[in-house]
Amino acid sequence: MSEETVPQQGGSGQPKGLLQQMEELMAALNADLSALDADLQAAGDGGRGAGSGEEGQAG
Repeated sequence: MSEETVPQQGGSGQPKGLLQQMEELMAALNADLSALDADLQAAGDGGRGAGSGEEGQAG
């Protein structure tokens, strides 16, 4: 609740700190997903054919 009483430098009335945190988290998530996608694409092209994670579901 104290976030509402502390005005950030966001002149539009929105808490710029929270918005900036969300943007940073989304950018980090996007980078992680891109790296994971590249790893999965490389693993798929390595000779498994169209193996879409079936090895992880063998339990």
